[in-house]
Amino acid sequence: MTTDIQGKVVAITGASSGIGEATARLLASQGAKVVLGARRTDRLEALTGELRAKGGEVRYRPLDVTKREDVEGFVAFTLKEFGRLDVLINNAGVMPLSKLEELKLDEWNRMIDVNIRGVLHGIAAGLPVMKRQKSGQFINLSSIGGHAVSPTAAVYCATKFAVMAISEGLRQEVGADIRVTVISPGVTTSELADSISDPASREYMREFRKDAIPADAIARAIGYAISQPADVDVSEIIIRPTSSPY
Repeated sequence: MTTDIQGKVVAITGASSGIGEATARLLASQGAKVVLGARRTDRLEALTGELRAKGGEVRYRPLDVTKREDVEGFVAFTLKEFGRLDVLINNAGVMPLSKLEELKLDEWNRMIDVNIRGVLHGIAAGLPVMKRQKSGQFINLSSIGGHAVSPTAAVYCATKFAVMAISEGLRQEVGADIRVTVISPGVTTSELADSISDPASREYMREFRKDAIPADAIARAIGYAISQPADVDVSEIIIRPTSSPY
């Protein structure tokens, strides 16, 4: 794996915690040049310093994926620092679950903005670069919620179904030069559940997430997809706890 990741330029959204942070650690340790983006710049700065101290080539930039100009600036920064973009990992996501009858429209809109528009903004910024390079890879984070719907998760699942559809459409359109991978994690250690404001949904998720797998399990799946030869596109990986019935 190290040989195929070594030297690749990888930009990661939502890199301040959870899967994004774990992926940054893994890829930097295997010789990738990593660019981190998120809103919490204090965490990005600390992570960047830690990885650089271990010999990693790492940069960071503040990023709000709901703003197209932010994502364009993030990709431009990556090009300025490293001269190319080999992989864009659209990882940023939110999951404020609640029943539809609670009418939490602001939370619905936030999920649409981050989970769908954020991915589209990443594609819009990265695709012209990869087409010019005649190479590249998008890795988009969906979820098991992109494969099956459960109570309190209707809007969240809809956003993750959308990520699946967008990714498959992109894969069919870009041809032989650009790879598209969807990673669908099951219950994984992260801060996603912290965004749940509805008390009943928050308690349900606390119980549901007791058997969560660590974020670095998802990072390894991402590393596997990146490490494949250029003519091999790992289109989709579902990864979940062994004990999970979902």
